[in-house]
Amino acid sequence: MSPNLIGALFMVGSMAAFTLNDTMTKTTGGAVPLFQLLFLRGLISISLIMLLWGRLGPMHLRLSRRDWKLVGIRSGSEVAASFFFVTALFNMPLANLSAILQSLPLTVTLGAALFYREPVGWKRFSAILVGFMGVMLIVKPGTDGFNVWSVYALIAVMFVTIRDLSTRRLSKAVPSMTVTFAAVLSVTVFSAFAQLATPWAPVSAPHWQAIAAAAVFVLMGYYFSVQTMRTGDVSFIAPFRYTGLIWALILGWFVFGDWPLPSTLIGAAIVAATGLFTLYRERKLSRRVVMVAKR
Repeated sequence: MSPNLIGALFMVGSMAAFTLNDTMTKTTGGAVPLFQLLFLRGLISISLIMLLWGRLGPMHLRLSRRDWKLVGIRSGSEVAASFFFVTALFNMPLANLSAILQSLPLTVTLGAALFYREPVGWKRFSAILVGFMGVMLIVKPGTDGFNVWSVYALIAVMFVTIRDLSTRRLSKAVPSMTVTFAAVLSVTVFSAFAQLATPWAPVSAPHWQAIAAAAVFVLMGYYFSVQTMRTGDVSFIAPFRYTGLIWALILGWFVFGDWPLPSTLIGAAIVAATGLFTLYRERKLSRRVVMVAKR
């Protein structure tokens, strides 16, 4: 497979893992305080990394000063994004929150074009815009559904954009597991201090299970998201972030009983069609390249 197709698969996997993490986190229903939950989830994720050390790929801390700076920017952005995202998660429907996050393909693609001079063809950019229109059918900004928690989600979008763009600039010598570990450790340490301001709440067995499952999924999501931004063209991979909305709609319906409105289903169909069109065009271009090479 081409680097673009591999990157697209990483993106789909990342979106599925993050959405499953969000679902497990939301099932706690706020019974566990926010920072306590993030702290416990982080401890489990770090334990998993220690157990799987070396099995998920190389991992070392011998980085250049430039790469350490980028890892620091990325980790700080991850902490801020986690705070704003999880706060919004407890206060709005999963599908609505995920829909707002689907503005990321636009922000990341535009950022890569503006700051890194990465080429963005009109067809790819058109696919991103069409997908974004589908998202707007779901979000419906300006209605009662757009509130302060939606603003929290938009702030999370800004920090995730910074996170992804800084990942893009990391040198190939930096192992993806090192970046993943730095992100998990940063969020865990921040949460450890932040949770001291609130009383420690008892955690029931079902909530422990939900937090443990969330830890597994968020670790997968972190790793896949790092791999995504280091493989292929951002403008090609970006539309596949929209698949997270499909996962959110399905899980929101099955787990929380949030039945989508007709406009939401139409928007989801547009989002899915955007990804399929992008994939179809890439496969067509790949075959054309192979045919030219054979000649």
